[in-house]
Amino acid sequence: MGINERKSKETEIRKNDIIDAAERVFFEKGYERATMDDVAGQAEFSKRTLYAYFESKEQIYFEIMIRGYRRLIGLLEERLARRFDGAREELREIAATYYEFSGTHPHYFRAIVEYENSVDDFQNKIPDASRDQCYALGEKALGFVKAALKRGVGEKAFRSDLAIDRTTMTLWACMLGIFGTAQKKKGYIENFYGIDTESFIRDGCLLLIRALEP
Repeated sequence: MGINERKSKETEIRKNDIIDAAERVFFEKGYERATMDDVAGQAEFSKRTLYAYFESKEQIYFEIMIRGYRRLIGLLEERLARRFDGAREELREIAATYYEFSGTHPHYFRAIVEYENSVDDFQNKIPDASRDQCYALGEKALGFVKAALKRGVGEKAFRSDLAIDRTTMTLWACMLGIFGTAQKKKGYIENFYGIDTESFIRDGCLLLIRALEP
């Protein structure tokens, strides 16, 4: 291994150590309350060392979202590897996979959702490479929904006048609302309405899918 290759590997290891530490801090304290001092303490580095590898707290947050998106995409690829009997079934599987991810990786899911719903654009202190990679992975994750919608239109299972991009974003927003309600109001839904969480999510997704039909 040459000197340059060794330095590059050491840099990557150091960056991953910092991201690991930031995850523990952000996930415990929340992004807004966490500071670079907190991250430096958790990583056992000086704050100056952190800034030698990352330009801002926002950039580290993007790196965490990148990790989350990669896990989500891996799960989607695994679940969608089999053939489905039509776009409706495929879309239901995508929704189920998103919800599974929200349960198995709640911190990553929350990081992605909180960014999507934030009033801050998080762009001023983000290097182009970090921002572009994060956006590309986000689009790849949504691409599974777009593909299912296009398939449904081709099968005439969904309306031919659907605007695929707009419909994808609408479905994403609606699914987040359903998932959030299922998680935050689980006891209320089960005790007051007698509906278990899985049924609530299944019925909600079915209602969305039916809205796409001719």
